[in-house]
Amino acid sequence: MEARASAKYLRGSAQKARLVIDMIRGKNVNQALAILRYSNKRAARGIEKCVKSAIANANEAAEKANIAVDPDDLWLRAAYVDRGPTKNRSRMRPAPQGRAFRERRHFCHVTILVSSDKQDSTADDKSGAAKPAVSKRAKRGGAAAAPRAKRVGPKTESGESGAKKAAVSKTESKGEKKPGKTAAKPGKAAGRKKAED
Repeated sequence: MEARASAKYLRGSAQKARLVIDMIRGKNVNQALAILRYSNKRAARGIEKCVKSAIANANEAAEKANIAVDPDDLWLRAAYVDRGPTKNRSRMRPAPQGRAFRERRHFCHVTILVSSDKQDSTADDKSGAAKPAVSKRAKRGGAAAAPRAKRVGPKTESGESGAKKAAVSKTESKGEKKPGKTAAKPGKAAGRKKAED
């Protein structure tokens, strides 16, 4: 059993209303109403009324068809927002230095479809044909799509990679001086020693 409800000419832009709709899409009706009740967005109040209207429409349609439907089993099958009119609804707002800023009054239309069918059946159909998420880089193809290989040095007999072993040997050699090799630092001091000999 499915039922539809729409709220037309809600104050606010469609972009802002979509932020609220995205939070409740696909959820149980009770969860959706709880989210809308405690949301800080202005569009949440109008969308909450629309969800309640859709629940009432589902109950009414079920009674007419002589079918028993539990309102707690309903879930939001589809929810979307369309842009409303903004033409001839611009206002002027006073701005500094005698200027005027144009203010557009946006409206939006919300449509919600609730269903009593089980969510699992639709989820299984999607999961059978679903593929793993592909990033934008992979969609473009080319070098950007190639996976990056991790830089790991060749494994030695002890099991440590070459990079780790080199780092350990560098730290050990800093503290120790090897006998027989003395490196003279280039500069004035080295020049004086040669002159004295």
